[in-house]
Amino acid sequence: MRVGVFYFPTDYGIDIAELARALEERGFDSLFVPEHTHIPLSRKTPFPTGGELPKRYSHTHDPFVGLAFAAAATRKLKIGTGILLVPQHEPIATAKAIASLDQLSGGRFVFGIGAGWNQDEMENHGVGYATRYKQMREHVLAMKALWTEEAGSFHGEFVNFDPAWSWPKPAQRPHPPILLGGETDHTLKRVVDYCDGWFPRPRSGFEASTAVDRLKRMAESVKRDPATLTVTVFGAPPEAAALAAYEKAGIPNALLAIPDLGRDEILRHLDTIAPLAKAHA
Repeated sequence: MRVGVFYFPTDYGIDIAELARALEERGFDSLFVPEHTHIPLSRKTPFPTGGELPKRYSHTHDPFVGLAFAAAATRKLKIGTGILLVPQHEPIATAKAIASLDQLSGGRFVFGIGAGWNQDEMENHGVGYATRYKQMREHVLAMKALWTEEAGSFHGEFVNFDPAWSWPKPAQRPHPPILLGGETDHTLKRVVDYCDGWFPRPRSGFEASTAVDRLKRMAESVKRDPATLTVTVFGAPPEAAALAAYEKAGIPNALLAIPDLGRDEILRHLDTIAPLAKAHA
């Protein structure tokens, strides 16, 4: 099992290049970053976990810029979005950014995706709340066309372009792994339709072997080989027993949360959890 982390890369937190170096030195496998392009002051949708929206949500760096600094500061650390709000990103430009980042990092990028929950935020981007999942699918398929075809094209409801050249291609072939976040059966249907892995959060009632079985059954229902899909637990508890249970169930990846603290406190926290990464290296 490979143990990585996710961290909101804020303008008041630890420098992301320093964090990336500290993670690599301590034996962590990866660094994933969430994103919010902005946070409207209006609120049509409540914060999913309740209460006020934490400060970090409105202070994040652009994920691709932040991850480029992280990649440049390291040699082996995988870098990923956890998650990118795909419907809010124009797919031609996003495909270019991802291909560039993957090639320049030596094939270390992992594309964690989601459709988003903040209705006000997505509507500012011209994204309809009711159609965000359909738009996400089209964006991903359009990006795949640009990554895998010499002259990619796509025609859908939200994305339309005739054959076009788009270089560079990603270092990873056919493209960086695409992981979809969420826990419902609807999520799993989307995973087996157009993704390479599942990105569940270990919410109440989460059981590793059951989760793996759910994904396997969904893949088999559409005649997809379950071996072509992976599971990465997002926000895994920093506990040896939990990670051991994931590993026993066949889950190959887990991400631990880095708290929203100052630089020195974060580095001390990494020292505390580093033994979990080394135990599963």
